[in-house]
Amino acid sequence: MEDQDVLSRPAADAGGMVSRHGGGRRRVVVAGTAFGRIYIDAVLSRPDCFQLAGLLAKGSEYSLALAERRGVPLFTDPEQVPDDVDIVCVVVRSGALGGDGAELACGLLKRGFHVLQEHPVHGTEIVDCLRAARAGGTAYGVNTLYPTIKPIRRMLAVAAHLRQQQPLAFIDAACNSQVAYPLIDILGRAAGGLRPWSFRAGPEPAGIASTPFRSLNAIIGGVPTTLRIQNQVHPDDPDNHSYLMHRITLGWEGGVLTLAETHGPVLWNPRLHAPRDDTGRLLMAGLGTGRLAVPSTVTLSDPVATDYHRVFADVWPEAVVSALLRLCRDIEDPARRAASGQWALAVSQAWKDMTAQVGMPELIRPDEPREVCLDALRAAAMEEEG
Repeated sequence: MEDQDVLSRPAADAGGMVSRHGGGRRRVVVAGTAFGRIYIDAVLSRPDCFQLAGLLAKGSEYSLALAERRGVPLFTDPEQVPDDVDIVCVVVRSGALGGDGAELACGLLKRGFHVLQEHPVHGTEIVDCLRAARAGGTAYGVNTLYPTIKPIRRMLAVAAHLRQQQPLAFIDAACNSQVAYPLIDILGRAAGGLRPWSFRAGPEPAGIASTPFRSLNAIIGGVPTTLRIQNQVHPDDPDNHSYLMHRITLGWEGGVLTLAETHGPVLWNPRLHAPRDDTGRLLMAGLGTGRLAVPSTVTLSDPVATDYHRVFADVWPEAVVSALLRLCRDIEDPARRAASGQWALAVSQAWKDMTAQVGMPELIRPDEPREVCLDALRAAAMEEEG
């Protein structure tokens, strides 16, 4: 069975955290200073578990200044990483995005460093890294980040509970193409496994204006699934211009579990079902209608941040910490490593099959989106009530 246990454990669970070089903290080097900044903040946020031992980058002025601010050395060559380092976080683009992150990871694994690599990673690259890890006696993990974000962990915990009571009836999900890789990871965990999976793009309706989303009919973990992927990208600004990140609905006989947005909230909607009287009319009150007394919507997890500043500063680093702790459990228990590798490889293979159906992204070059005043939205809602 694929490795899923980390998602039901709190980030504070550090297990028997022991550096291979002695001491109670693992020494970590972060390779990459773009998204790598999130990893740096993650390591620094848990001084009880980790020690930032340096940065690995090409030596730009920005990287030099960042290393100086953090009080750590900047390595410009992987060979400079000292042997007393335990983990290297490779936050450098892999071949999936035209980079050499997987080659970097392989070299580090062979040298005896444990590696956590940021997604996306092609399946062939994962196989190479797993072989390098076996050769080096090291642990290797692919971090898809979003499954370890707190509201998604809570959604997955509820889904696991519900699967023990009833079979999952359907999955409906939407995302932008930039976060489709972790969506596969999330949905596989929600379904209790990825296999069997299949994806088929629906035909584009004739005579109807095209939408930003590509629709797919799918099977994930044997569960009927509908997917909508915003398959658009700004070639000069790929991290922006998405309408949404993740929106997920999981359906059971007893109700529907919804992740409204990547960062929450998680909602539960009990299924509406009313008995009928002798005339065939629905009973809306009185004897026998106790199941109608439950709230029509229950919030199981509030959003984890008040704004996107907090997402970048707190929520994403906390998710990286969870991924690092999962890697640490694989370090401490080598028997776990095969299952972790199999899961990472399955996610990548399913993502490849999905993207083959979605096709090449549409290139867009929109202007910076206009902001919407939240107070004006609230006023419009109140005006309707008045």
